[in-house]
Amino acid sequence: MARRCDFTGKGVQTGNNVSHANNKTRRRYLPNLQEASLLSDALGHTIQFRLSTSAIRTIEKRGGIDAFLLSTPNNKLGKKARQAKKSIQSALASKQAS
Repeated sequence: MARRCDFTGKGVQTGNNVSHANNKTRRRYLPNLQEASLLSDALGHTIQFRLSTSAIRTIEKRGGIDAFLLSTPNNKLGKKARQAKKSIQSALASKQAS
């Protein structure tokens, strides 16, 4: 499983550990990823994602998973997020039609 956020695309970065003697050794900076189950009002069930903590805060700020996905352009979303957005849009369209 890749260490990448499904929404923001944050991934592993590399850099150096620098000792007091100025020796440099390579290291990895891992993103703070969490398994999050988010409740979609349009779908009526939870969707599981692997998200960074900053993405979780942004989702809560924008009013939930439905509002976040519908207001975010597709080119800024990952593959799993685009699939969820498409299913939410179709669920909302079917609710309006009936």
